[in-house]
Formats: sequence, structure tokens, C-alpha cells
Amino acid sequence: MSECPHIAELPRSEPAPRGETCGACLAVGGHPVQLRLCLVCGQVGCCDSSPYQHATRHFKETGHAVMRSFEPGESWRWCYADGSIV
Repeated sequence: MSECPHIAELPRSEPAPRGETCGACLAVGGHPVQLRLCLVCGQVGCCDSSPYQHATRHFKETGHAVMRSFEPGESWRWCYADGSIV
């Protein structure tokens, strides 16, 4: 794991999740795989193993670079801008 400059840009408190699953998947009748939580705004999206890749799409649309796993028992974080675990 490495430190990235995007970590310093995160809010001091982790944002509350905007839902319990990927709302964008639910809207299109999809099945989300491996959820991610945006650490800037709390958006919950599916990972790149899901057909729609909503977490990556969220990063591309908003520039919110750092997300963490939203799966039970997992707490790792990923920086889309750096392409690495942080």
C-alpha cells in the first residue's frame, strides 16, 4: 500500500453511505458485484467485475478518486487516479 495525494483531500469523517447497494444497478435491473463506497460523497457503486462498473463511472464523472470496499469485513481503499491500493 502507498500514500497518495488524494488521501489528504478526503473529508475528515467518512461520509455516510447513500444506500446499501449500487443504486444505479438497481435502476437498470442489474446485479451489483463487490460494492465500493466513495470516500468523498458516500456514493455506493459496483466494481469493475460488474457489467456496468458504476464505481469507475462515478470516478470518471466526478473526479472523486478514493473509494473503499463496501463489503462486510473489508476496509481496503483504492485510488482510481493513482491506480493503486492506498
